[in-house]
Amino acid sequence: MFVGKICRGKRMNLDNAKLALKRYFGYDQFRPLQADIIRAIFSGRDALVLMPTGGGKSVCFQIPAVTLPGTCIVVSPLISLMKDQVEGLRANGIAAAFINSAIDSREQLRVEESFYAGELHLLYVSPEKLVSGNFVSILKRGKINLFAIDEAHCISAWGHDFRPEYTQMGMLKQHFPKVPVVALTATADKLTRKDIVDQLKLEEPEIFIASFDRPNLSLEVRPGQQRLQQIEDFVRKHPKQAGIIYTLSRKATEDIADKLKQKGFKAEAYHAGLSPDRRSKIQDHFINDNLQIVCATVAFGMGIDKSNVRWVIHYNLPKNLEGYYQEIGRAGRDGAKADTLLFYSFADVSMLRDILQNGENAAQNEIQLVKLERMQQYAESLACRRRILLAYFSENLSENCGNCDICRNPPQSMDGTVIAQKALSAVYRLNEQVPMGMLIDVLRGSARREIKQLGYDTIKTYGAGRDFSQWDWQHYLMQLINLGYLEVAYDAANVLRLTSASQDVLFKNRSVELIKPTSYKERQEEEKASAKIKAPTQLKKERLRDELFEHLRQIRKEIAQKEGIPPYLIFSDATLEEMAFSKPQTEDDMLAVSGVGEKKLVQFGYRFIKAIRNYEKK
Repeated sequence: MFVGKICRGKRMNLDNAKLALKRYFGYDQFRPLQADIIRAIFSGRDALVLMPTGGGKSVCFQIPAVTLPGTCIVVSPLISLMKDQVEGLRANGIAAAFINSAIDSREQLRVEESFYAGELHLLYVSPEKLVSGNFVSILKRGKINLFAIDEAHCISAWGHDFRPEYTQMGMLKQHFPKVPVVALTATADKLTRKDIVDQLKLEEPEIFIASFDRPNLSLEVRPGQQRLQQIEDFVRKHPKQAGIIYTLSRKATEDIADKLKQKGFKAEAYHAGLSPDRRSKIQDHFINDNLQIVCATVAFGMGIDKSNVRWVIHYNLPKNLEGYYQEIGRAGRDGAKADTLLFYSFADVSMLRDILQNGENAAQNEIQLVKLERMQQYAESLACRRRILLAYFSENLSENCGNCDICRNPPQSMDGTVIAQKALSAVYRLNEQVPMGMLIDVLRGSARREIKQLGYDTIKTYGAGRDFSQWDWQHYLMQLINLGYLEVAYDAANVLRLTSASQDVLFKNRSVELIKPTSYKERQEEEKASAKIKAPTQLKKERLRDELFEHLRQIRKEIAQKEGIPPYLIFSDATLEEMAFSKPQTEDDMLAVSGVGEKKLVQFGYRFIKAIRNYEKK
């Protein structure tokens, strides 16, 4: 069942593109918008593509690269990502190479000669290399069919990862006016999109905005108490599954990694303070499935094309929804189920506000503070999280997703009038001069020396809320802030102040409806109860399928070690899951599995067919 001949000519159509998709990547159909983008490139149009991480951006320029005459020049800001993508393309039978600071002059000369000879489908270059000295003259000696600018948001100062080198790339249209340019990014608001088009000097580009919905990602937010214990419990539910824990500080990455190692997990810290050799080794171990957990600052993962990351945890609140969405998008890139968890605390918000307010550019500071507020609103929301996330990217989801913590465990309301009165009364009696942490300590009757020194133990509401935990009080106070009964004085050490609405609660008997806090333990019990509902036969089928998947995963790792390539470059987790479900017995059966192309069938497919046959005989 081999696909037909692929012709490389000036006039291309989607039939040729589909043949290439099946032959090289093993897929029968394009994802939404991919075919439209490829058609635009075939017609010579410039394009701006917004597509979420894992949505299939690369295919949009890789298919034209293997079907059009000439070479596609891909500009990528991350050297490690180039290496991964080139290895992946070569594994699929596609001629690809890269030029950046990681290769010596002899290797660069060899790559250049291959480019001049028309032997490359794709050539990856860094933005620094592209805009350096004589590189344009090198490009003019070969035939170029397309420029693909990856991570295009880096060109805009309004984007969340600005790179100055990107701003010089407008010269491409001057030197190569007849070559189409496609700019691709996973996250860009309207202002950033306009900036990308203007700075790259794109000519009447077609704008493609794909759905940002990643239904395979579960979304969950938890209060930031006892984070390490919660992380340990979470990771134990994901045995042998690779994951990333993001933090805001280098020290936190090391502390978390050390504590996880003490618990027996394979974990390492990753941050800019480590030597390049150390970072490289950690990244290689992670890519090759020899390291389960990386605890990292947010830069980690941008240079990794690893498709089988099964979970992402944010130890701290991210600065904005763009960054958050890009980071959780590093999980489940293969389309298989993946979990995300965000810890949220008011302390994170205060710390981030201080950082952003002290920036050098006042206009940008203001924009970043607004974006932080949107991030905070997402974390505090009691509505479907996916709907909120998609709405931020101007996309409406008509129904609740069913795959976030709010949808799985809808919040229950309660009469919170007395609780509100206790909290507001305490704020009033403390002269509106304490932040949230101190207010909670007063309400719970803490015996801290500072409270006694300040005389806070003498007010009428001292200890009035000792029947609630600190976590419960934080939950209630955040609701009172969101409902407008309290406000945070960010310019006065984050103390809590009363509002006009709070006067009605204190003096006019206005009722207040609050949401019941659901503890982590209660949530676990609810999940266990729902799992018991499954029929025994269904559970048995799932267990057997999981066993076969683990068996195939082990075979994949053995082959990867022998071949010296990352396991996910052989077959993705999603492809192995489909094999475990469909149990292919023949070549045709195996080629029908999504993600199995001709070269991979010849290289690896027969080993997996044999393993499945042997498993079936047991």
